[in-house]
Amino acid sequence: MNRRDLIRTLAATALIGGTARYSTAAFAEDAGEAAFKLPPLGYGYEALEPHIDTATMTVHHSGHHQAFITNLNKLAGKVPELKTKPIVEILTSIDAIPTESRTAVRNNLGGHFNHTFFWDVMTPGGAKAPTGDLAQAIDAAFGSKDKMIEEVTKAAMGRFGSGWAWLAVGRDKKLTVFSTANQDTPHMELAAKPVIGVDVWEHAYYLKHKNKRADYLTAWWNTVNWDKASANFKSAAG
Repeated sequence: MNRRDLIRTLAATALIGGTARYSTAAFAEDAGEAAFKLPPLGYGYEALEPHIDTATMTVHHSGHHQAFITNLNKLAGKVPELKTKPIVEILTSIDAIPTESRTAVRNNLGGHFNHTFFWDVMTPGGAKAPTGDLAQAIDAAFGSKDKMIEEVTKAAMGRFGSGWAWLAVGRDKKLTVFSTANQDTPHMELAAKPVIGVDVWEHAYYLKHKNKRADYLTAWWNTVNWDKASANFKSAAG
């Protein structure tokens, strides 16, 4: 079975369970038997149609994100910090993780953080454009919302292979745009704090858009909940 067939099979399997509604979950570790649990979306897999299709959301959340959770629960037995330290603290100091486990923690904890953040930014509803302090900061840094979108999209298109593009608050407390490879987070890159992040791994768009990343990005901007982005900016800039 090739990669494309595998993605389609996972999507079809997950869809059998329907499109139940979900409640928002934090990044924090679960206090029960497992150290980590898959955070529920807070909305149905179909909720972002037609911009993000149901099949992609299903396999992305229940397949790809779940894989990070499964791997983290295995890693938690070898890396005690995963059970005791806040996720952002670990990501910001990733070099403190023992060498033999560092890459696995980087990839899986980074993937868990990135995807949880991503789902939240796309929560249906909310403002359709930036307002208040975020709007002022965007205008000051880029000139306009449209110029900012151009810069984030450029970073996303320029990321060779898999990764993410970010609008984030840097150490200087100003908005900045950059991309990260694989599942690296803004904390690893520039000790930055994310405001908006877009996934440009193929699994985020291949079922609907095939290899046309630009078409996916154009559609994706329609899903951004600017109230969520404003809350992220307030937290990041504080």
